[in-house]
Amino acid sequence: MSAPRLPVIVIRPEPGGAATVAAAARQGLDARGFPLFEIVPLTWHPVPREEVDAILIGSANAMRQAGPALADYRGLPAYAVGETTAAAARQAGLDVVRVARGGLQSVMAQLDPGHRRLLRLAGRERVDIALPAPCTMATREVYASEALSMPAELARLLQDPALVLLHSGEAAAHFASECRRLSLPRTRIALAIIGPRLIARTGEGWAAVRCAAAANDAALLALAEEMCQGFPSGS
Repeated sequence: MSAPRLPVIVIRPEPGGAATVAAAARQGLDARGFPLFEIVPLTWHPVPREEVDAILIGSANAMRQAGPALADYRGLPAYAVGETTAAAARQAGLDVVRVARGGLQSVMAQLDPGHRRLLRLAGRERVDIALPAPCTMATREVYASEALSMPAELARLLQDPALVLLHSGEAAAHFASECRRLSLPRTRIALAIIGPRLIARTGEGWAAVRCAAAANDAALLALAEEMCQGFPSGS
């Protein structure tokens, strides 16, 4: 069977965007990278190390953008979302004790009893976490994802059928806004989204909207391959 050739558009910021494009290409997908966000560091004030039992990390971007202050926490236990984030945390000198598959909330029931004072290193846009008693959490915003205007090349490409991968709620809202601003034909654009909470932020009128079986890149790309095979490429 020949590989599906519907363009698969990746809009997540670098370096994650390039990684997704490369993984998609290995699956035979016609992946194109058009980052619509740029990751930038934020100034932040560290919590004293002696007041922290463990670190929570939802994205590798927190490790990449936290700067020199991150060294204050070397050796502390950390809970990370995904293997990429875990690898970045280990490189920063943290002791990764658990790797979450479905977001930081999924590890709240699995916290070590001694990890009561948590420090979350996060982006400006993030999902809230419900803490189990008697845990407390300090949050420090160490990076932001700044939205970029859609380039003309992508706007032209989206005049024809295409599949767009959405990795976050911010990506869903920004992409929908840019399509509205440029009057792009939603009926020709299919969306593959990484989690059900994104659905409300995509809006209506798309050719298709489907959710990955799990909140990770592998599941999203498996969904993309399935959608490409069943999507009409010439309307």
